[in-house]
Amino acid sequence: LYFSKGILFTMSWQAYVDQQMVGSGHCTQAAILGHDGSVWATSSGFKPEGAEGQNMYRCFQDNAHAMSNGFKIQGKKYLTIRCDDRSLYGKLGAAGAVVVKTNKAILVGVYNETIQPGQCATCVERLADYLIENDY
Repeated sequence: LYFSKGILFTMSWQAYVDQQMVGSGHCTQAAILGHDGSVWATSSGFKPEGAEGQNMYRCFQDNAHAMSNGFKIQGKKYLTIRCDDRSLYGKLGAAGAVVVKTNKAILVGVYNETIQPGQCATCVERLADYLIENDY
């Protein structure tokens, strides 16, 4: 949901991915997943494989495991550089990923070497804040 000129609009999950994440220019690829790993929306050509969504969710529950073993997105292993009960940040060379858990969803933003990690983190974290404020 969002307001524009006093009118209430409902955005689809796909619109959040396309407009708020990839459309911001701060994520090259993005997805919104359920806590069970189910895919709610993804950017074109991007889809976490198999149990990757469930494994990312487990990282929020077992930070030590995430820090020592990293996590995978589309079969690529990311080195965990931050993990707590809300946020999971990983590096893959000069690229990386920001994964944030909300009440009902997992937001995944991936960035390449042309994007500053902080830009991607701010983008994904702010969207997560908004969804949490709206009980998602």
